[in-house]
Amino acid sequence: METFLAVAKHSSIRRAAAQLHITEAAASAAVAHIEKQLGAKLVAKSGRGIALTEAGRVYADYCRSILGLMKEAHAAVREAETGRLRIGVVATAGEYVLLRLLASFRNRYPDIELGLSIQPRDVLFLELTHHETDLVVAGRPPRDTGLVTRARRPCQLVVVGAPNLWPDPCEATWLLRGKGSGTRDTTLALFDRLQIRPPTLTLGTHGAAIAAAREGLGITLIHSDAIATDLAAGLLEELTVDGTPLTRPWHVVTTRTPTPTARLFLSHITDPERVGDKAFRGV
Repeated sequence: METFLAVAKHSSIRRAAAQLHITEAAASAAVAHIEKQLGAKLVAKSGRGIALTEAGRVYADYCRSILGLMKEAHAAVREAETGRLRIGVVATAGEYVLLRLLASFRNRYPDIELGLSIQPRDVLFLELTHHETDLVVAGRPPRDTGLVTRARRPCQLVVVGAPNLWPDPCEATWLLRGKGSGTRDTTLALFDRLQIRPPTLTLGTHGAAIAAAREGLGITLIHSDAIATDLAAGLLEELTVDGTPLTRPWHVVTTRTPTPTARLFLSHITDPERVGDKAFRGV
């Protein structure tokens, strides 16, 4: 399965073989063996490379989940305090919410191996569904995925810009995050609610959007956690826009059966005596 997933990822037998440190013949034989077992064609030639067939895409999806569960099972049989914890987090929460919690958790449990994946929200929840990560800190999870919110922490989305520069926010240039960002989706939904179509500038990351707002390039909808220092220093000001601020709490999400290390982390971050004002509230 690992060989097939490498082939699927790279759309190339050669690159998959290089990643796995095996011969191209061995990689090709592994895929052919799976196809024979399943009685289905999983890959087909596409230009100079190969592409998954519809059956191949279905099989790859199952492979991701199976391999993720196997790794999860290996971690589950170890002691929680000496295992591994894979955390997925959106960029804003990663920089402004999670780091202090991670530092205190690592000090408390130094033998736990920590892994951090910073990705757009949609990618994180897909990884969690496939058991490729143990716990996600982001916005609300999609419905009908089987994912469970275990804890929340209050946060608001506010509109900010350089001071005294934007008398009418509805006519300002709005600075957007890249595709896949929950904040971007919420901003576009706000445009629909306000029935406006302002000029926009996509900058990709929240850090770039904040920096551009400081320089007067436009205004942006952003999590309050990310701009508290800039507001206090007078580098940004909160703007009055109908429908804002928006309540958008951070969610800590797992599968239905969280790993022992995920449970340990949840217990840690919901204990205000240990983590202070960064504490989440258990659901």
